[in-house]
Formats: sequence, structure tokens, C-alpha cells
Amino acid sequence: MNQDYSISIYLDKRRTKSNGKFPVRLRVFVSNPRKQKLYPTKFDFTKKEFESIWETNKPRKEYKDIRLKLQAIENKANEIADKIIPFAFTQFEKKLFRKKGDGIKVPYHYKERIADYKKQNRISTADSYNCSEKALKKFVEEGNKNYSNLTLLDINKNWLLDFEHFMTNSGRSITTVGIYLRPLRAIFNKAIEEGEIEKEFYPFGKRKYQIPTSKKVKKALSKEQMKKLFLAVSQNEEQEKAKDFWFFSYNCNGMNIKDIAQLKYKNITNNKIVFYRAKTLFTSKTDLKPITVYLNDYSNKIINRYSNPEKLPEKYIFPILKGDETPEQQQVKIKNFTRYINQHLKKLCKANDLPEEISTYWARHSFATLSVQKGVSLEFMQESLGHKNMATTQAYFAGFDDETKKEFAEGLMDFD
Repeated sequence: MNQDYSISIYLDKRRTKSNGKFPVRLRVFVSNPRKQKLYPTKFDFTKKEFESIWETNKPRKEYKDIRLKLQAIENKANEIADKIIPFAFTQFEKKLFRKKGDGIKVPYHYKERIADYKKQNRISTADSYNCSEKALKKFVEEGNKNYSNLTLLDINKNWLLDFEHFMTNSGRSITTVGIYLRPLRAIFNKAIEEGEIEKEFYPFGKRKYQIPTSKKVKKALSKEQMKKLFLAVSQNEEQEKAKDFWFFSYNCNGMNIKDIAQLKYKNITNNKIVFYRAKTLFTSKTDLKPITVYLNDYSNKIINRYSNPEKLPEKYIFPILKGDETPEQQQVKIKNFTRYINQHLKKLCKANDLPEEISTYWARHSFATLSVQKGVSLEFMQESLGHKNMATTQAYFAGFDDETKKEFAEGLMDFD
């Protein structure tokens, strides 16, 4: 049992109501740290009435029904609080005031998680949960069922397999299925952690449903392809700009477009950029380290070509963002700019017999792969990319090309 709290029915005599009575409140007291909160009920009594109803062992017959209702409030509060270890007012209040049954409802949990991520300005993650929920809702409603009634207890291995088949039969890839189910798995983990459901109802994992993963396609250009793209003649200004920002990303440790868009002049000191990845600001609460990028002639040229003329510390370097947008508006602008680069870069690559599936993300993978092929250690790459663990860095490496392998083989007997 959780002993960090005490709960009681309390007559708040600080101020009388217009009817001359005092409001009855639910009192929650936490000893460490000492804190008290009072929550409203629908009841109000005089001091004498409260004594007759609550502070006596044998209430009169006309008060018994009211006493039972007060006991129900107190019992419910104790049941909720006892499952919150350690006790936290935020969780307690959320569970106390929600509708009965919400704790196991799938729509409730999606709504909570999406709201939390938006509150943290993690708009991209909120969008992922939103897309996941839409897919689940479509699947449920195709089966002529009401999505609003879907509970965590309804979802088991067979349900998830049916969802997978529904998605693939609708033309979605197995990768997309995985993308949509990871938020649902996170919701289950959170629900178990908060005592909403028992661990035995967890439908994922060994001997249960395993979220499908596809073999990762290496997204790096070879050294020859990089040279060909760099020397490619753009057909218009849009293609030139797309190529410039793609190579700027490559030259800046594979910096992603969101981080490029959010760079400010204060991030530049002594011809280097020092910044924190937006992604790790939320996922890494400890050991958060800045990434340092030394500017070369090319990256300086791109900054000079496209930068804001007003070089104040709090001004964005590039006019992708203005600074007065909401987090949602920022997300839209960054997505649009990323799409702009990808669309025009694909056209340039198609015209030059280069991979048409290229995207901004390829700049990051190309930076990692070519750097390791040149002899840079994976530890150095891990720091440069801002990865918390080595496994993530290794996943970025696309391997050695045939020319590198050939040079290695020919040099095996060279002992000079």
C-alpha cells in the first residue's frame, strides 16, 4: 500500500456559502514533501449537519444515504491513490476527474499522449500518434464497430495480426504498420506503469505480437555519386537551392533540416556551430551534450548566400522561420521546406542518373558512411552525429564500396 498520502472528507469552514453552509471537500495530504490539496464535492453542510453525518459512528436514518455517498468519494480517491507509487498529484487528479472506464479506453490514452506532446512542443511526435490513431480508428470502423468503445483489453495478438493484414491489404507497407503500432505499444507501457491495466494484458513481445521491422535500406551516396551530384548543373534556382542545403547538411555533420531551420546566430562562435539536436532535447534527459560543427569554406558560402541580413544573436540564420510562429506553425514550415528540398533534388538526380529516392536524410547517412570509409572512428562519428548509443551510429553506416574493398585487398601484402 502507498503510505505517502492521507485522504479524508473535510468541512471547509474558511468561508460560508450564500446558503449559510460550508462546502465539503476531499482533502489530500502528502507528508514528503508536505503538501495539501482540497477538491470540491457537490455537498455543503452546517457544522452541526457535518457532525451528524460524518463525525458520528451512528448517523440518523435520514443521513445514512448521504454518508454512503461521501464514503464512496473517499473510497474511490483511496483506490486511485493507492495505485500511484510514488504518489503524484498530477496523476491523481487526472484519474479522479475523468469519466468512469476511461483508464482502459484507447481513445482516452491517445488524447492524453497527443495533448502531452503538444504541451511539450513535440509536434512531430504528436503527429505520429495522431496518424497511428487514425489508422486504428479506420480498422475498427471497417469492422462496423465503434472506435470510441475500444479498450486496451480488447487488443491482443490476434487483434494486432488482423490490423496488420488490414493495413497490408490496403496497400500499406510493413514498415508503415510498424510506425503505426509503436505509439500503441508506448500507450500500453504507460498504462501498465500507471496501474491502468495489469502486465498480463500486454500484447507485445516474445510469444505474443512482434511489431514488424523491415530491413533498413542504406541511404548513402558513394564517393563517385557525391562528386557527380556536386558537379551536376541545376536546371533552375529551386534545384540549386535544394542542392546547396543538402550539401550544407552533409558538411554540418549530417544536420537535419529541423536543426538547420532552428539555428540562430548565437550558435555560431569562432567559425563553428554549437547546437543541441532538437530530437535529443526531449529523449535525453541526462548526459545531454552539444554538437560542434566546424565551418568550412562551403558551409560558410551557403550561410553567406542564404542567411538573414540582420545578424542578431536571437535571429534565425536562415529565413525558413521568422520567430513568431507557434510550434505547430514551425512544424508545418519545416516540413514544407524539407519537401521543397526533396522534390527539387529528386528532379536534379533523375536528370543526372543518380538515385531518385534521395532525400534530405541521405545527407546524414552519406556523411556518416563516407567519413568512416575515410578512416574516422565510429566513436568520433557517434559524437558528431549526437547519438546516445553506438548501435544507432552503426545503423547509419552503409558499408564499404567495392573500390575501397579492392584497395584494401591489394594492400594486404604491402608491409612498407
